[in-house]
Amino acid sequence: MAIRFEHLRFENTRFDPDLTEFHDLAKQMAAKFGYTAELSIDARLAELLRLRVAQLDPCSYCLVLHTAAAERIGIDAETIAHVAGWRESAVFTDAEKAALAYCEGLTTYDLVAFPGLHERLLAHFDEAAIAEIAAVIINMTVWTRLKLAQGATPVPVVGGESGTDRLG
Repeated sequence: MAIRFEHLRFENTRFDPDLTEFHDLAKQMAAKFGYTAELSIDARLAELLRLRVAQLDPCSYCLVLHTAAAERIGIDAETIAHVAGWRESAVFTDAEKAALAYCEGLTTYDLVAFPGLHERLLAHFDEAAIAEIAAVIINMTVWTRLKLAQGATPVPVVGGESGTDRLG
């Protein structure tokens, strides 16, 4: 279920990630917690978290991929466009806001705020859901760092080329 990009393709400008076994490990993590994984938490929530990690790190590849994945599962463009401004929005539920705050704390390594962010999650999610939320965020952090390190650069598609996601 790969996402194809109509107007973009990605080039690795620094190295080919398949040169190490790490890429295989990252793919295994993606199978369990990535955008095609079957999760117990809500698909919308998982994709909002992925988008927020992609914004925070920031990763062009991940922003493009997860914007398309969010649209594919029915998240409207307006919601996607203001994930970064979630605090000032009424379109996100209290549970989503708690998860987005937790996402930011875990992604930016905010040790001061993090215990309170975990407590805030407990008002909305059980321990298994919180573990899955953390896994989604950690998996995205691995992918954003990998794509940044390999130099996954968006390039316009020209002529008869076809864009691809290169994740799978």
